[in-house]
Amino acid sequence: MFKLKNIKFRDILTVDELELKAQQVTCIVGKSGGGKTTLLKLLNNLISADSGTILYKDREIDTYNPTTLRREVMMLPQQPVMFSGTIRENFNKTLRFTEREPASDEVFKDLLQQVGLNLPLEADTKDLSGGEKQRVALARVLLLHPETLLLDEPSSALDDETEDFIISMVVDYTRKRKGTLIMVTHAMSVAERFADVTITLFDGKIQRVDTLNGTL
Repeated sequence: MFKLKNIKFRDILTVDELELKAQQVTCIVGKSGGGKTTLLKLLNNLISADSGTILYKDREIDTYNPTTLRREVMMLPQQPVMFSGTIRENFNKTLRFTEREPASDEVFKDLLQQVGLNLPLEADTKDLSGGEKQRVALARVLLLHPETLLLDEPSSALDDETEDFIISMVVDYTRKRKGTLIMVTHAMSVAERFADVTITLFDGKIQRVDTLNGTL
């Protein structure tokens, strides 16, 4: 699905060659400041490499309409931004901004249940905790059924039990839909449990790529 060759982004990330296949769960691990989030942002053209080539579905990523690309390859940042207003308004604004058909409250309630939130749709997002905001943001992404999910530390504001619940749910969701999940995680245990492929970054370079069948 993605092929990167001779990628250079400032002094933050250097990738000689990397292929990320469709319908896999890929975890990106490594120390803080190692280039993990930068790699994720390159994959939906939130930032552009200084040099090198990124192909998405065998086509240079820069040739895609950015809006179209980001609806297929959707990124959830570590600290997602909430729209002002209620949870319901957040769902509705997400649908309007992405030019999707309206959805019912039942759909919204089901999404909240999927992410383990027992909150009324009338709850104002400014009153939510960091972990609740993170899960509402994830529910907004799931509402859009993207082909590829890019998640940057999706459980950073969660306790261990909730982290396990959320990661398990997202992985199951991805596999059932035969989608693609590429996830930055601080926890090697998450990668060991869920990943088909684990990419370890160190000082902005790929240190190793581990698959279920061994190390590449």
